Amino acid sequence: MLSKTDTDKCVACSTCVVQCPVAEVTTKFLGPRMLGPASERFRLLNDGEDSSLTYCANCKNCDISCPQGVGVSNINMLARAAYAKKHRPSFRDWILAHGELESRLAGIFPAALANFGMANPISKCILDKIGISKKADLPRFASKQLAAAFKAYKQPEQLSKKVVFFPGCFIKAYAPQTGMDFVWLLNKAGYRVELPDAFCCCGTPLYTNGFADDARKNAEKNLAEMRKWKEQGIKVLALCPSCELMFKEELPVFFPDLAHDGASYLENGEEFVLGCISRGELVIDAPGNAMKDKKIIYHAPCHLRALGSGMPGLDMLGSIPGLKVSSASAGCCGISGSYGFKKEKYDISMAIGSKLFQSIKNSNADLAATECGTCKVQIMHGTAMPCEHPVSILKHYLEKEQQ
Repeated sequence: MLSKTDTDKCVACSTCVVQCPVAEVTTKFLGPRMLGPASERFRLLNDGEDSSLTYCANCKNCDISCPQGVGVSNINMLARAAYAKKHRPSFRDWILAHGELESRLAGIFPAALANFGMANPISKCILDKIGISKKADLPRFASKQLAAAFKAYKQPEQLSKKVVFFPGCFIKAYAPQTGMDFVWLLNKAGYRVELPDAFCCCGTPLYTNGFADDARKNAEKNLAEMRKWKEQGIKVLALCPSCELMFKEELPVFFPDLAHDGASYLENGEEFVLGCISRGELVIDAPGNAMKDKKIIYHAPCHLRALGSGMPGLDMLGSIPGLKVSSASAGCCGISGSYGFKKEKYDISMAIGSKLFQSIKNSNADLAATECGTCKVQIMHGTAMPCEHPVSILKHYLEKEQQ
């Protein structure tokens, strides 16, 4: 739980300001220190809120860089939630926050029709009017969402070990193939996968857009389901860094009465796969030809770096024989979930991502890789290069090698 002492740990060194990608490209944002620890003292006096707060992208670079360990971004998010309780968020923010609900509604129609409804010029102009930039490429709904794809998939009968998959709303609606590639890898390593219907959005888009009550309801549902599996000694795995960060770092701050032990419920799926490789459960024969001389450039999402647990996706790619892998090491992509889709923030988002886009273009790689769904959308938008999750690349390699 965030306390007054967390705010007072700030020594005004401004390291967070130097590392803030938003402050670097626009003067519309006063910076993480001013709107975090410094402004918190005025909030205690109920002295209003600076509109610049809405320009915080919650990318966590301030937290990563702070030498005093101040949770600057969480101070900002708590302030945003408090402000939203008194000032109703816009309809635009409701749309961007409730993507999971929209994906269920979109599932009633053929995906091609739903995507046309969102992407045709008339619709984009209407969305632009309510504040969703017509220049942005919104993610496209999959023709078959994860629940349907998983139901149609037959797992091998002889699997005795079991894990649970927390997919997150992006994989559910927009990238189910990533989820199914993960299931395939786990099956190959000897694990049967459970995909509970009770799981819902981790709450990140809800909370950051001002819908704290909705985020709390989701937290209650997800934690109750995860608790059941933990009591059975079965691991719950995630592939999205933002989902993992929400449970491990944010829920204990936002809802301390609910999530005091939530950090122990969710584990990194890529780390689990690496463990399978090291234990010999998932065998990668060398040398291999399926990826020989292929070049991949990897982008580490900000929320993965904020977890401070390394780069398992990069390690996973490095385990593939013949594959040439490099890290972009070019900072934030700029999208920050739904941030870059907002009309007033689109240009800021693209300016932030420009270093990454150039690094990817200069790499002459065949493919980009990242764990974050919206980072993937941003990379493809800014570079026109295809981008995949590391588990999909590993699955593709193993599938080709066994043919």
